[in-house]
Amino acid sequence: QVQLVESGGGSVQAGGSLRLSCAASRWILCMAWFRQAPGGEREGVARLDINGVTKYGDSVKGRFTIAKDNARPTLHLQMDSLKPEDSAMYYCAASGLRCNWYVGDYRSWGQGTQVTVSS
Repeated sequence: QVQLVESGGGSVQAGGSLRLSCAASRWILCMAWFRQAPGGEREGVARLDINGVTKYGDSVKGRFTIAKDNARPTLHLQMDSLKPEDSAMYYCAASGLRCNWYVGDYRSWGQGTQVTVSS
């Protein structure tokens, strides 16, 4: 298990930016950001594997950037050009099994941080 604590959520107007952070107790194979809007399924946003390979969900490509701080185990998500449809609870997750979008492979989850984008 990996302990994960998110921070950085908040409210912003459309077109604005937010930066989410996830403090991890250690790095493992795959670190990712998911999001879930009310009534919706948990959706993969961005992921980063232990080799530095990044993948993004189609809806956020070109707007979001995932990165890690090697000096301390912290994962960041820079979110630019935010849209109202980006509003959701954002979760940091870690997987030691595989690096993909399958929620079931992620055994460690943070408590979530809320992002609200107004039009």
